[in-house]
Amino acid sequence: MANFNIADLKALREQLGTGMTDTKNALVEAEGDVEKATEILRLKGAKGNAKRADRSTSEGLIAVAETDGGVTMIELACETDFVAKNEKFVALADRVLQAVAAAGASTVEEAIAAPVGPSTGSGQATVAALIDDQAATLGEKVELRRVAALSGDSVAVYLHKTSKDLPPQIGVVVSYSGPDAETARAVAQHIAMFDPQYLTRDEVPADIVEKEREIVTEISRNEGKPEAALPKIVEGRLTAFFKQVALLEQDYARDSKVQVKKVLEDAGLTVTGFARFKAGA
Repeated sequence: MANFNIADLKALREQLGTGMTDTKNALVEAEGDVEKATEILRLKGAKGNAKRADRSTSEGLIAVAETDGGVTMIELACETDFVAKNEKFVALADRVLQAVAAAGASTVEEAIAAPVGPSTGSGQATVAALIDDQAATLGEKVELRRVAALSGDSVAVYLHKTSKDLPPQIGVVVSYSGPDAETARAVAQHIAMFDPQYLTRDEVPADIVEKEREIVTEISRNEGKPEAALPKIVEGRLTAFFKQVALLEQDYARDSKVQVKKVLEDAGLTVTGFARFKAGA
């Protein structure tokens, strides 16, 4: 019989976040040697990473770190909410975030190449290597899906939990200038709710606007609208489209009678950029 007890099994599971059966089998194979069992589990997980490569990552968390003159936000994705709330996964997200922020990375490519400190071998470990290593013990596909880095006079941050037992699932960062931090954070909350894609209507790519124009024109014709009235009708529907996708055009979440741009003007704020992430979206 293997030389280990329930306490050993529980401690190893908590340390690695591995399943009961896998942990028990590893301890049996290692004849109760916890260090050897840890190595077995990590090697088994590493071999499984390749098999998990095509799996979807529809869960995860959003994490944010403020830096001098800016803010960095990441989405670290996994397969299940069970892993998303695992302490090991949350700790991994923090290590990844700190490395990405320290490197000043603004793209996933830059972020996964960021150093995280000395590796067990020669040279330095990267974010990519760290994620692969931890995915092996967590037993799921883990990936750094998105990165945003904003700079500005000031930043507002809003993190939202869609479930109380999960880490933040929605994150918003806003760079702005002006004195009203409270309103800036309220606008970040608005962005979390209404999910604008662009800051202004002028930022919406011309091909997207033209495609929308074609669609609403066809819809209007199919509804039997008079040809002479089409230009005005189409422009009205395009305005409604801009209110969906452009932040400054949207009706404010806290008062639908005013637009976000008016709220910002009254508060003496100028938004220079924003990013919104939703885990799994």
